[in-house]
Amino acid sequence: MDILIRGDRVATLHGVGAWEVAIKNGKIAVVAAPGTFDERDAGRVIDARGKVVIPGGIDPHIHCKFPQPMGTTSAPPHDVSRAALFGGTTTMIDFAVWERGESLQHTLEKRDADCWRGQCHCDYGLHVLLTGKIPPEIIEQIPEVIQAGFPSIKIFTTEVRPERSNWKLDYGDIWEVLQVLGKNDGIACIHAEDNDLVMHMYEKMFRQGRVGFQHMSEVHSNLSEDLSYRRIIRLAENVERAALYLMHTSARSGVDAIAESRARGFPIYGETLHHYALFTSDDYRRPNGQIYHTYPSLKTKSDHKALWQGMQTGAISAIATDGICTPLAIKVSGDRIDNTVGGNAGVEPRLPVMYTETVVNRGWPVELFVDLVSANAARIFGLYPRKGVIAPGADADIVVLDPGLRRKLSKDDLHEADYSPWEGYAVAAWPQITLLRGKPVVEGPRFLGDPRDGRLLARKIAEPILNGPACSRG
Repeated sequence: MDILIRGDRVATLHGVGAWEVAIKNGKIAVVAAPGTFDERDAGRVIDARGKVVIPGGIDPHIHCKFPQPMGTTSAPPHDVSRAALFGGTTTMIDFAVWERGESLQHTLEKRDADCWRGQCHCDYGLHVLLTGKIPPEIIEQIPEVIQAGFPSIKIFTTEVRPERSNWKLDYGDIWEVLQVLGKNDGIACIHAEDNDLVMHMYEKMFRQGRVGFQHMSEVHSNLSEDLSYRRIIRLAENVERAALYLMHTSARSGVDAIAESRARGFPIYGETLHHYALFTSDDYRRPNGQIYHTYPSLKTKSDHKALWQGMQTGAISAIATDGICTPLAIKVSGDRIDNTVGGNAGVEPRLPVMYTETVVNRGWPVELFVDLVSANAARIFGLYPRKGVIAPGADADIVVLDPGLRRKLSKDDLHEADYSPWEGYAVAAWPQITLLRGKPVVEGPRFLGDPRDGRLLARKIAEPILNGPACSRG
């Protein structure tokens, strides 16, 4: 063996308990009872007793090197993946934005070559992002990219802000895309807001002179989420095997719409952000309140309650970040409802924050925490059981969370940006060691990764995800 991990709280397929994990050639070779192996059988032994051993985190919603104000872009994969590994995330999924005049295959190849290949410390995948009016020949290319290992298509139902055009898809085109996805084992990733209501509210707020970003939740509202979720879900329910992954669910209305469709037996999955589960629209009124915002908007404590309930029941399957890492100067460069910079710096603290909130503060089982930050994203997007699980044959992406490393978060200790919305938050554990395919890439404060480590992951979605509402603990 290359590495032997000995722990008394190891999250495996057989539950959380005392296990030995043997690693060879980047893979998990054996998961065995304590005392199975002699230390002399391994090149290195990691004593993880008293700690929590989990599969590496998966963030299925990242925007690296994404256009930002003043001609800038958000942080590249080189920087974001480094922060991700420090926080225990070993896989990220970004977006390849289709542009008119190019094929979908060219879109993917260009995004990989320009942004990711040889520039990422962790493993990564790509969603295809379709925008605007879609020519029929592009829809016809979707089966080809699914076969090539890119089975997830991102769609907007809104332009999000007034100055944008050509982002949202018409429902006729969405209907056509869903039919192709349903026939070819794909899934639609939806940014769902009601465009008519959002744009009406922008105009109304402008007329009333209430244009400060503090009013964002009135524009990107609970009602907008309710209307858009129910419309897109109803459309999908009328297309055979049309699976939906509803991104950055922020409101009770969204959770309810997802739960009701899942109860009817449809393959609908919800994602939220740790931002949405812990901050409210009141935080917009704090100094530099823009740092708490990503689109659609923060909501209320009542919505928090629904999000946490949804995580327990399965309406919310995964916790992502919608990560767009920028310097503070860029993040606070807009202060109006129509120019506030979206995205957030939350990739690194995602796992420790969620461990604190689920296992420690709420007493949830470690298995549910692992589902939310890793396993369910792997299942939904076709990475399981290669990723998201500690089991023989899986990639040895493993994180040793140490409760002895309790700390209050500070931007000076993080690696994403020169600010953090999580400043002062007390986490109950922090990664002591992060392994990527059996290689130690973080040990304490030391970073041992290499931008050539990251591999592009081909994905294939499993039948249970497409045929019904999987990823539910009930």
